[in-house]
Amino acid sequence: MKVVVLTGAGISAESGLATFRDADGLWEGHRPEDVATPEAFRRDRSLVQRFYDERRASLARVHPNAAHEALARLEEALGDDLLLVTQNVDDLHERGGSRRVLHMHGELRRVRCLKCDVRHEWTGTLADEPRCPACNRRRALRPDIVWFGEYPHGMDEIHEALSEVDVFAAIGTSGVVYPAAGFVDYAHASGATTVELNLVPTPQGDFHTVYEGPATEVVPRWVDHLLS
Repeated sequence: MKVVVLTGAGISAESGLATFRDADGLWEGHRPEDVATPEAFRRDRSLVQRFYDERRASLARVHPNAAHEALARLEEALGDDLLLVTQNVDDLHERGGSRRVLHMHGELRRVRCLKCDVRHEWTGTLADEPRCPACNRRRALRPDIVWFGEYPHGMDEIHEALSEVDVFAAIGTSGVVYPAAGFVDYAHASGATTVELNLVPTPQGDFHTVYEGPATEVVPRWVDHLLS
């Protein structure tokens, strides 16, 4: 049985991690176009670096929850037959025990050098413009985050997995942000069983089964059912 799981902000929110986009459309008090585009980085580099420094620091204050741990248990049972794709840029899946995690929108605890294109694990600040550990250039590092207008990571691997998937599950995601919102269509085309696990079902969602409720409750229950 080959399984692809897509997770969104809803699973991290239950760990107390604020989602970037609030009801008013702002990201932690900022307009997305001011902190989440290549143009914003060129226009006000200092603001963007500080914004992601704060998001990176916030990870130390949160911990994986029962949903993260249930998905790690699913990976332990399925091994390479599970691919966990997340729209989240936090590291809660990894800290919850998952290893096969594809961060399609990048990771807060990684940076990329604009000069040598090497990526590095990173837990500190970028506001003071440290040198790249690989090429030693200053003012070369940026958050390894996929900003608006940039191409998500791992799309070839995701499409390959969806082409042969048996079960596709979307957890805690709005179902409106593409390309992730179209994954369920790829799964249907492969003849997969599709499942949504969400606080509120996605409007116009095209899933065979819907588990409605908090991720910390419905994800462990779904994993138990899948492995039974």
